[in-house]
Amino acid sequence: MPGSDQSSLTGSPVVHVDYPSWVAGVAERGAVYPDDESKMRLAIAVSRANVEHGTGGPFGAAVFEKASGRLVAVGMNSVVRLGNSTLHGEMVAFMMAQRVVGSFSLSAPGMPVHELFTSCEPCAMCLGATLWSGVRRVVYCAGREDAARHDFEEGPVFPASYRYLEDRGIEIVRDLLRDEARAVLELYRTKNGRIYNG
Repeated sequence: MPGSDQSSLTGSPVVHVDYPSWVAGVAERGAVYPDDESKMRLAIAVSRANVEHGTGGPFGAAVFEKASGRLVAVGMNSVVRLGNSTLHGEMVAFMMAQRVVGSFSLSAPGMPVHELFTSCEPCAMCLGATLWSGVRRVVYCAGREDAARHDFEEGPVFPASYRYLEDRGIEIVRDLLRDEARAVLELYRTKNGRIYNG
């Protein structure tokens, strides 16, 4: 690249993604969540803890085995904490779940069906990543309009975006426990949380 030091590209950059220290007190991998409400309450608890501990934005997610209800991994918004615009809650949940199962796809042969619960409707990036993640079901809480009310930019998500996923066998469930997730967005506002749209 013009004006850049090409020698600086000879090293091996490392991207490290980890959980904040509080996660162990909120979620236990392998714990069983028997119904949609308990699964969503975990995603909301992750989002709330992220705000209360000052480790990121008001968004949490969790990946479960659908049939057993077993928790595989959680994710929380880590954009500012780790300095990476891709580290939305859903993206972190996908990354961690795929690390746990040892596959880039959560629908690899022989695996149980996996599902994503997220405290807010996925943005354009996260919705796109949903297709490639291998989850077969997405349940979300607050809507994009709730996030936009707090100045978060959700990007180009359209009704056709959801139809695309549904046509490929991914079930979408909307607005579960929406008011509980809205309360976390409001908490973030009252704490003057940083808006990190880019």
